[in-house]
Amino acid sequence: MKKIFTLYLPILLLLHSACTEKKKTETSQSSGSGTDIPPLFERHGELATAAEWQKTKEKVDELKQKIKENPKDVKPRLQVVVIYLAEARITGEHPYYYPAALKILDGVLAIEPQNFEANTFKASVKMSQHQFSEARGLAEKARQINPSNAYVYGVLVDANVELGNYEEAVAMSDKMQALKPSLESYSRASYLREIYGNYPGAIAAMKLAVEAGLPGSEPQCWSKNTLGHLYETTGNLKDAGIQYDEILAMRPSYAFALHGKAQVYKAAKQYDKALAELEKAAAIMPEFSFHEEMADIYALQGDQIKAQKKYAEVVKMLDEDAQSGHAVDLELAKLYIKTGQLDSAQKYALNEYAKRPKNIDVNHTLALVYFKEKNNAKAKDYMTVALRTGSKDPELLRVASEIEVALGNKNEGSKLLAQAKKTNPKFVL
Repeated sequence: MKKIFTLYLPILLLLHSACTEKKKTETSQSSGSGTDIPPLFERHGELATAAEWQKTKEKVDELKQKIKENPKDVKPRLQVVVIYLAEARITGEHPYYYPAALKILDGVLAIEPQNFEANTFKASVKMSQHQFSEARGLAEKARQINPSNAYVYGVLVDANVELGNYEEAVAMSDKMQALKPSLESYSRASYLREIYGNYPGAIAAMKLAVEAGLPGSEPQCWSKNTLGHLYETTGNLKDAGIQYDEILAMRPSYAFALHGKAQVYKAAKQYDKALAELEKAAAIMPEFSFHEEMADIYALQGDQIKAQKKYAEVVKMLDEDAQSGHAVDLELAKLYIKTGQLDSAQKYALNEYAKRPKNIDVNHTLALVYFKEKNNAKAKDYMTVALRTGSKDPELLRVASEIEVALGNKNEGSKLLAQAKKTNPKFVL
Protein backbone atom coordinates (compact mmCIF):
# COMPACT_ATOMS: atom_id res chain seq x y z
CA MET A 1 0.00 0.00 0.00
CA LYS A 2 1.09 3.53 -0.62
CA LYS A 3 3.34 4.76 2.14
CA ILE A 4 2.65 1.69 4.23
CA PHE A 5 5.92 0.06 3.33
CA THR A 6 7.88 3.21 2.78
CA LEU A 7 8.08 4.29 6.38
CA TYR A 8 7.73 1.45 8.77
CA LEU A 9 9.82 -1.54 7.83
CA PRO A 10 13.26 -0.51 6.48
CA ILE A 11 14.57 0.00 10.04
CA LEU A 12 14.34 -3.67 10.94
CA LEU A 13 18.04 -4.31 10.41
CA LEU A 14 19.02 -1.85 13.12
CA LEU A 15 18.55 -4.45 15.82
CA HIS A 16 19.24 -7.81 14.24
CA SER A 17 20.88 -9.21 11.15
CA ALA A 18 19.02 -11.56 8.88
CA CYS A 19 19.25 -12.93 5.38
CA THR A 20 18.50 -10.31 3.37
CA GLU A 21 -0.70 -14.46 -6.09
CA LYS A 22 -2.41 -15.11 -3.04
CA LYS A 23 -2.02 -18.89 -3.37
CA LYS A 24 0.54 -19.95 -0.78
CA THR A 25 2.28 -23.21 0.03
CA GLU A 26 3.87 -23.98 3.39
CA THR A 27 7.60 -24.73 3.20
CA SER A 28 8.04 -25.92 6.77
CA GLN A 29 5.83 -27.06 9.59
CA SER A 30 5.48 -25.80 13.13
CA SER A 31 7.61 -27.91 15.43
CA GLY A 32 4.62 -28.65 17.63
CA SER A 33 6.79 -28.83 20.76
CA GLY A 34 5.44 -25.71 22.38
CA THR A 35 7.22 -23.36 19.99
CA ASP A 36 4.08 -22.49 18.00
CA ILE A 37 5.96 -20.57 15.31
CA PRO A 38 3.86 -19.99 12.17
CA PRO A 39 5.53 -21.40 9.06
CA LEU A 40 7.06 -19.55 6.17
CA PHE A 41 5.06 -19.50 2.95
CA GLU A 42 6.55 -20.44 -0.36
CA ARG A 43 7.48 -17.58 -2.67
CA HIS A 44 6.24 -17.75 -6.24
CA GLY A 45 7.44 -16.50 -9.62
CA GLU A 46 10.59 -14.39 -9.84
CA LEU A 47 10.84 -13.95 -6.08
CA ALA A 48 11.27 -17.70 -5.65
CA THR A 49 14.43 -17.64 -7.79
CA ALA A 50 16.21 -15.02 -5.65
CA ALA A 51 19.39 -16.33 -4.03
CA GLU A 52 18.25 -15.05 -0.63
CA TRP A 53 15.17 -17.28 -0.57
CA GLN A 54 16.97 -20.57 0.01
CA LYS A 55 19.08 -18.92 2.71
CA THR A 56 15.94 -17.54 4.32
CA LYS A 57 14.33 -20.97 4.52
CA GLU A 58 17.47 -22.50 5.95
CA LYS A 59 17.77 -19.73 8.53
CA VAL A 60 14.17 -20.12 9.69
CA ASP A 61 14.63 -23.88 10.06
CA GLU A 62 17.78 -23.27 12.08
CA LEU A 63 16.02 -20.78 14.35
CA LYS A 64 13.05 -23.08 14.86
CA GLN A 65 15.42 -25.81 15.99
CA LYS A 66 16.96 -23.41 18.51
CA ILE A 67 13.50 -22.50 19.81
CA LYS A 68 12.61 -26.18 20.11
CA GLU A 69 15.77 -26.83 22.12
CA ASN A 70 15.26 -23.81 24.39
CA PRO A 71 11.65 -22.50 24.26
CA LYS A 72 12.38 -19.74 26.80
CA ASP A 73 15.16 -18.15 24.72
CA VAL A 74 13.54 -15.13 23.06
CA LYS A 75 16.44 -14.21 20.74
CA PRO A 76 15.72 -16.76 18.00
CA ARG A 77 12.02 -15.86 18.15
CA LEU A 78 12.88 -12.22 17.52
CA GLN A 79 15.15 -13.19 14.64
CA VAL A 80 12.23 -15.06 13.07
CA VAL A 81 10.13 -11.90 13.41
CA VAL A 82 12.81 -9.89 11.57
CA ILE A 83 12.79 -12.39 8.74
CA TYR A 84 8.99 -12.51 8.55
CA LEU A 85 8.68 -8.74 8.40
CA ALA A 86 11.30 -8.63 5.67
CA GLU A 87 9.32 -11.30 3.80
CA ALA A 88 6.15 -9.23 4.18
CA ARG A 89 7.93 -6.28 2.62
CA ILE A 90 9.56 -8.24 -0.18
CA THR A 91 6.60 -10.43 -1.16
CA GLY A 92 3.63 -8.25 -0.20
CA GLU A 93 2.13 -11.11 1.80
CA HIS A 94 1.36 -8.89 4.80
CA PRO A 95 -2.12 -10.38 5.44
CA TYR A 96 -0.26 -13.52 6.50
CA TYR A 97 3.03 -12.24 7.87
CA TYR A 98 1.81 -9.41 10.11
CA PRO A 99 -0.53 -11.61 12.17
CA ALA A 100 2.19 -14.30 12.23
CA ALA A 101 4.73 -11.80 13.55
CA LEU A 102 2.30 -10.53 16.17
CA LYS A 103 1.69 -14.10 17.35
CA ILE A 104 5.41 -14.64 17.83
CA LEU A 105 5.87 -11.25 19.52
CA ASP A 106 3.04 -11.90 21.95
CA GLY A 107 4.80 -15.14 22.83
CA VAL A 108 8.01 -13.23 23.52
CA LEU A 109 6.20 -10.67 25.65
CA ALA A 110 4.57 -13.45 27.65
CA ILE A 111 8.09 -14.56 28.58
CA GLU A 112 9.65 -11.07 28.90
CA PRO A 113 7.01 -8.28 29.16
CA GLN A 114 9.70 -5.59 29.23
CA ASN A 115 11.61 -6.84 26.21
CA PHE A 116 12.61 -3.75 24.23
CA GLU A 117 12.90 -5.41 20.81
CA ALA A 118 9.55 -7.16 21.13
CA ASN A 119 7.75 -3.94 22.06
CA THR A 120 9.36 -1.95 19.26
CA PHE A 121 8.79 -4.66 16.65
CA LYS A 122 5.17 -4.92 17.73
CA ALA A 123 4.85 -1.15 17.38
CA SER A 124 6.28 -1.43 13.86
CA VAL A 125 3.78 -4.11 12.90
CA LYS A 126 0.91 -2.03 14.29
CA MET A 127 2.18 0.90 12.22
CA SER A 128 2.11 -1.25 9.10
CA GLN A 129 -1.45 -2.27 9.93
CA HIS A 130 -2.38 1.40 10.29
CA GLN A 131 -3.16 1.01 13.98
CA PHE A 132 -1.29 4.21 14.73
CA SER A 133 -2.42 5.08 18.25
CA GLU A 134 -1.62 1.61 19.51
CA ALA A 135 1.74 1.74 17.76
CA ARG A 136 2.59 5.03 19.42
CA GLY A 137 1.68 3.65 22.84
CA LEU A 138 3.89 0.60 22.35
CA ALA A 139 6.76 2.73 21.10
CA GLU A 140 6.48 5.06 24.09
CA LYS A 141 6.61 2.03 26.37
CA ALA A 142 9.73 0.83 24.57
CA ARG A 143 11.35 4.24 24.90
CA GLN A 144 10.90 4.05 28.66
CA ILE A 145 12.71 0.71 28.60
CA ASN A 146 15.60 1.94 26.43
CA PRO A 147 15.70 5.68 25.65
CA SER A 148 19.09 5.45 23.92
CA ASN A 149 18.14 3.28 20.93
CA ALA A 150 17.52 5.04 17.64
CA TYR A 151 15.05 2.41 16.41
CA VAL A 152 12.28 3.40 18.79
CA TYR A 153 12.53 7.06 17.81
CA GLY A 154 12.00 6.05 14.18
CA VAL A 155 8.76 4.32 15.12
CA LEU A 156 7.74 7.40 17.09
CA VAL A 157 8.44 9.61 14.07
CA ASP A 158 6.18 7.41 11.95
CA ALA A 159 3.38 7.20 14.50
CA ASN A 160 3.33 10.94 15.16
CA VAL A 161 3.36 11.71 11.44
CA GLU A 162 0.35 9.49 10.84
CA LEU A 163 -1.49 10.93 13.85
CA GLY A 164 -0.78 14.47 12.63
CA ASN A 165 1.58 15.34 15.48
CA TYR A 166 4.14 16.84 13.13
CA GLU A 167 6.03 18.97 15.64
CA GLU A 168 6.50 15.91 17.86
CA ALA A 169 7.60 13.90 14.83
CA VAL A 170 10.31 16.47 14.11
CA ALA A 171 11.54 16.26 17.71
CA MET A 172 11.71 12.47 17.50
CA SER A 173 13.52 12.68 14.15
CA ASP A 174 16.11 15.05 15.58
CA LYS A 175 16.69 12.65 18.48
CA MET A 176 17.05 9.74 16.07
CA GLN A 177 19.60 11.65 13.97
CA ALA A 178 21.62 12.52 17.05
CA LEU A 179 21.69 8.90 18.22
CA LYS A 180 22.44 7.27 14.87
CA PRO A 181 22.75 9.01 11.49
CA SER A 182 21.69 6.29 9.06
CA LEU A 183 19.56 5.40 6.07
CA GLU A 184 16.59 5.13 8.42
CA SER A 185 17.10 8.51 10.08
CA TYR A 186 17.88 10.35 6.83
CA SER A 187 14.76 8.95 5.17
CA ARG A 188 12.58 10.19 8.00
CA ALA A 189 14.16 13.63 7.85
CA SER A 190 13.39 13.62 4.12
CA TYR A 191 9.73 12.82 4.64
CA LEU A 192 9.33 15.52 7.27
CA ARG A 193 10.95 18.09 5.01
CA GLU A 194 8.47 17.09 2.32
CA ILE A 195 5.59 17.56 4.77
CA TYR A 196 6.85 21.05 5.55
CA GLY A 197 7.10 21.99 1.87
CA ASN A 198 10.88 21.72 1.48
CA TYR A 199 11.32 19.51 -1.57
CA PRO A 200 15.00 20.40 -2.25
CA GLY A 201 15.78 19.50 1.37
CA ALA A 202 13.74 16.30 1.11
CA ILE A 203 15.66 15.23 -1.99
CA ALA A 204 19.01 16.04 -0.36
CA ALA A 205 18.16 13.97 2.72
CA MET A 206 16.95 11.02 0.67
CA LYS A 207 20.18 11.08 -1.32
CA LEU A 208 22.02 10.74 2.00
CA ALA A 209 19.80 7.77 2.81
CA VAL A 210 20.72 6.13 -0.50
CA GLU A 211 24.42 6.74 0.11
CA ALA A 212 24.16 5.26 3.61
CA GLY A 213 22.58 2.03 2.36
CA LEU A 214 24.35 -1.18 1.46
CA PRO A 215 24.44 -1.21 -2.37
CA GLY A 216 21.75 -3.49 -3.74
CA SER A 217 20.13 -4.12 -0.38
CA GLU A 218 16.37 -3.88 -0.09
CA PRO A 219 16.53 -0.84 2.24
CA GLN A 220 18.76 1.01 -0.21
CA CYS A 221 16.43 0.10 -3.09
CA TRP A 222 13.52 1.41 -1.03
CA SER A 223 15.40 4.69 -0.53
CA LYS A 224 16.20 4.99 -4.23
CA ASN A 225 12.57 4.27 -5.04
CA THR A 226 11.43 7.03 -2.69
CA LEU A 227 14.00 9.38 -4.21
CA GLY A 228 12.55 8.55 -7.61
CA HIS A 229 9.08 9.47 -6.35
CA LEU A 230 10.38 12.80 -5.07
CA TYR A 231 11.84 13.49 -8.51
CA GLU A 232 8.46 12.63 -10.05
CA THR A 233 6.60 14.98 -7.73
CA THR A 234 8.94 17.83 -8.68
CA GLY A 235 8.65 17.12 -12.41
CA ASN A 236 12.08 15.56 -12.93
CA LEU A 237 10.94 12.45 -14.77
CA LYS A 238 14.36 11.76 -16.27
CA ASP A 239 16.10 11.38 -12.91
CA ALA A 240 13.12 9.47 -11.54
CA GLY A 241 13.47 6.96 -14.35
CA ILE A 242 17.21 6.65 -13.69
CA GLN A 243 16.55 5.69 -10.07
CA TYR A 244 14.03 3.01 -11.03
CA ASP A 245 16.30 1.58 -13.74
CA GLU A 246 19.25 1.43 -11.33
CA ILE A 247 17.13 -0.45 -8.79
CA LEU A 248 15.98 -2.97 -11.39
CA ALA A 249 19.57 -3.52 -12.55
CA MET A 250 20.31 -4.68 -8.98
CA ARG A 251 16.95 -6.29 -8.17
CA PRO A 252 14.99 -7.16 -11.31
CA SER A 253 12.02 -8.33 -9.23
CA TYR A 254 11.70 -5.12 -7.19
CA ALA A 255 8.01 -4.52 -7.83
CA PHE A 256 7.90 -0.97 -6.48
CA ALA A 257 10.51 0.16 -9.02
CA LEU A 258 8.38 -1.33 -11.80
CA HIS A 259 5.48 0.67 -10.36
CA GLY A 260 7.70 3.77 -10.41
CA LYS A 261 8.55 3.21 -14.07
CA ALA A 262 4.84 2.87 -14.78
CA GLN A 263 4.19 6.25 -13.16
CA VAL A 264 6.87 7.85 -15.33
CA TYR A 265 5.26 6.36 -18.44
CA LYS A 266 1.85 7.48 -17.21
CA ALA A 267 3.10 11.07 -16.76
CA ALA A 268 4.37 10.92 -20.35
CA LYS A 269 0.94 9.58 -21.46
CA GLN A 270 2.54 6.33 -22.62
CA TYR A 271 -0.28 4.35 -21.15
CA ASP A 272 0.36 0.98 -22.78
CA LYS A 273 3.94 0.96 -21.51
CA ALA A 274 2.73 1.97 -18.05
CA LEU A 275 0.23 -0.90 -18.00
CA ALA A 276 2.91 -3.37 -19.07
CA GLU A 277 5.12 -2.37 -16.12
CA LEU A 278 2.18 -2.59 -13.72
CA GLU A 279 1.29 -6.07 -14.98
CA LYS A 280 4.85 -7.18 -14.24
CA ALA A 281 4.75 -5.62 -10.78
CA ALA A 282 1.39 -7.19 -9.96
CA ALA A 283 2.65 -10.61 -11.05
CA ILE A 284 5.44 -10.32 -8.48
CA MET A 285 3.53 -8.90 -5.53
CA PRO A 286 -0.17 -8.75 -4.54
CA GLU A 287 -0.08 -5.00 -3.86
CA PHE A 288 -3.40 -3.18 -4.21
CA SER A 289 -1.91 0.11 -5.42
CA PHE A 290 -0.56 -1.55 -8.58
CA HIS A 291 -4.10 -2.58 -9.52
CA GLU A 292 -5.51 0.81 -8.56
CA GLU A 293 -2.96 2.46 -10.87
CA MET A 294 -4.12 0.18 -13.68
CA ALA A 295 -7.70 1.25 -13.08
CA ASP A 296 -6.65 4.92 -13.16
CA ILE A 297 -4.98 4.38 -16.52
CA TYR A 298 -7.99 2.55 -17.96
CA ALA A 299 -10.08 5.57 -16.94
CA LEU A 300 -7.60 7.92 -18.63
CA GLN A 301 -7.88 5.80 -21.77
CA GLY A 302 -11.65 6.20 -21.66
CA ASP A 303 -12.39 2.55 -20.87
CA GLN A 304 -14.74 3.08 -17.93
CA ILE A 305 -16.02 -0.50 -17.92
CA LYS A 306 -12.52 -1.90 -17.51
CA ALA A 307 -11.68 0.77 -14.95
CA GLN A 308 -14.74 0.03 -12.80
CA LYS A 309 -14.04 -3.70 -12.92
CA LYS A 310 -10.48 -3.15 -11.76
CA TYR A 311 -11.56 -0.74 -9.00
CA ALA A 312 -13.92 -3.46 -7.76
CA GLU A 313 -10.95 -5.86 -7.60
CA VAL A 314 -9.08 -3.32 -5.48
CA VAL A 315 -11.99 -3.07 -3.04
CA LYS A 316 -11.86 -6.85 -2.66
CA MET A 317 -8.10 -6.72 -1.99
CA LEU A 318 -8.59 -4.04 0.64
CA ASP A 319 -11.35 -6.05 2.29
CA GLU A 320 -8.95 -9.01 2.52
CA ASP A 321 -6.34 -6.76 4.13
CA ALA A 322 -8.94 -5.53 6.61
CA GLN A 323 -9.72 -9.10 7.63
CA SER A 324 -6.08 -9.55 8.68
CA GLY A 325 -6.21 -6.52 11.01
CA HIS A 326 -5.22 -3.80 8.58
CA ALA A 327 -7.12 -0.51 8.84
CA VAL A 328 -8.05 0.52 5.28
CA ASP A 329 -10.69 3.24 5.73
CA LEU A 330 -8.61 5.99 4.13
CA GLU A 331 -7.67 3.82 1.14
CA LEU A 332 -11.33 2.96 0.61
CA ALA A 333 -12.35 6.61 0.89
CA LYS A 334 -9.88 7.60 -1.83
CA LEU A 335 -11.02 4.75 -4.03
CA TYR A 336 -14.70 5.65 -3.70
CA ILE A 337 -13.93 9.25 -4.65
CA LYS A 338 -12.53 7.93 -7.93
CA THR A 339 -15.61 5.81 -8.57
CA GLY A 340 -17.96 8.67 -7.74
CA GLN A 341 -19.46 6.91 -4.70
CA LEU A 342 -19.26 9.99 -2.51
CA ASP A 343 -21.50 8.75 0.29
CA SER A 344 -19.19 5.79 0.82
CA ALA A 345 -16.13 7.98 0.45
CA GLN A 346 -17.41 10.36 3.13
CA LYS A 347 -18.29 7.51 5.47
CA TYR A 348 -14.84 5.91 5.34
CA ALA A 349 -13.01 9.25 5.44
CA LEU A 350 -14.92 10.27 8.55
CA ASN A 351 -14.12 6.90 10.13
CA GLU A 352 -10.44 7.68 9.65
CA TYR A 353 -10.86 11.29 10.77
CA ALA A 354 -12.27 10.09 14.09
CA LYS A 355 -8.97 8.31 14.72
CA ARG A 356 -6.54 10.99 13.49
CA PRO A 357 -8.16 14.38 12.92
CA LYS A 358 -4.86 16.25 12.48
CA ASN A 359 -3.40 14.17 9.67
CA ILE A 360 -2.82 16.02 6.39
CA ASP A 361 -3.83 13.16 4.10
CA VAL A 362 -7.08 12.52 6.00
CA ASN A 363 -8.06 16.19 5.87
CA HIS A 364 -7.09 16.42 2.20
CA THR A 365 -9.38 13.48 1.44
CA LEU A 366 -12.31 14.94 3.35
CA ALA A 367 -11.78 18.33 1.68
CA LEU A 368 -12.00 16.64 -1.72
CA VAL A 369 -15.14 14.70 -0.76
CA TYR A 370 -16.98 17.82 0.40
CA PHE A 371 -15.76 19.82 -2.60
CA LYS A 372 -17.19 17.20 -4.95
CA GLU A 373 -20.42 17.34 -2.96
CA LYS A 374 -20.35 21.14 -3.52
CA ASN A 375 -20.10 21.85 0.20
CA ASN A 376 -17.28 24.29 -0.40
CA ALA A 377 -17.26 25.94 3.03
CA LYS A 378 -16.81 22.61 4.76
CA ALA A 379 -14.21 21.58 2.20
CA LYS A 380 -12.18 24.67 3.05
CA ASP A 381 -12.31 23.89 6.76
CA TYR A 382 -10.62 20.55 6.18
CA MET A 383 -8.22 21.99 3.62
CA THR A 384 -7.07 24.63 6.10
CA VAL A 385 -5.92 21.83 8.41
CA ALA A 386 -4.29 19.97 5.51
CA LEU A 387 -2.24 23.03 4.56
CA ARG A 388 -1.11 24.00 8.04
CA THR A 389 2.48 22.71 7.69
CA GLY A 390 3.07 24.64 4.48
CA SER A 391 2.93 21.55 2.26
CA LYS A 392 3.80 22.23 -1.37
CA ASP A 393 2.40 18.98 -2.72
CA PRO A 394 1.06 19.92 -6.18
CA GLU A 395 -2.06 17.76 -5.98
CA LEU A 396 -2.98 19.11 -2.54
CA LEU A 397 -2.49 22.67 -3.79
CA ARG A 398 -4.61 21.98 -6.88
CA VAL A 399 -7.57 20.87 -4.75
CA ALA A 400 -7.06 23.84 -2.43
CA SER A 401 -7.08 26.14 -5.46
CA GLU A 402 -10.31 24.67 -6.81
CA ILE A 403 -12.00 25.13 -3.45
CA GLU A 404 -10.94 28.79 -3.28
CA VAL A 405 -12.18 29.46 -6.81
CA ALA A 406 -15.51 27.79 -6.00
CA LEU A 407 -15.82 30.12 -3.01
CA GLY A 408 -15.18 33.13 -5.26
CA ASN A 409 -11.58 33.67 -4.14
CA LYS A 410 -9.97 33.60 -7.58
CA ASN A 411 -6.81 35.46 -6.59
CA GLU A 412 -6.09 33.03 -3.76
CA GLY A 413 -6.81 30.15 -6.10
CA SER A 414 -4.29 31.51 -8.60
CA LYS A 415 -1.64 31.84 -5.90
CA LEU A 416 -2.10 28.23 -4.88
CA LEU A 417 -1.78 27.05 -8.48
CA ALA A 418 1.37 29.11 -8.86
CA GLN A 419 2.84 27.35 -5.82
CA ALA A 420 1.99 23.97 -7.37
CA LYS A 421 3.70 24.95 -10.61
CA LYS A 422 6.73 26.15 -8.67
CA THR A 423 7.09 22.71 -7.09
CA ASN A 424 6.53 20.96 -10.40
CA PRO A 425 6.75 23.13 -13.54
CA LYS A 426 5.30 20.21 -15.54
CA PHE A 427 2.30 19.77 -13.27
CA VAL A 428 -0.88 19.26 -15.31
CA LEU A 429 -3.69 21.36 -13.87
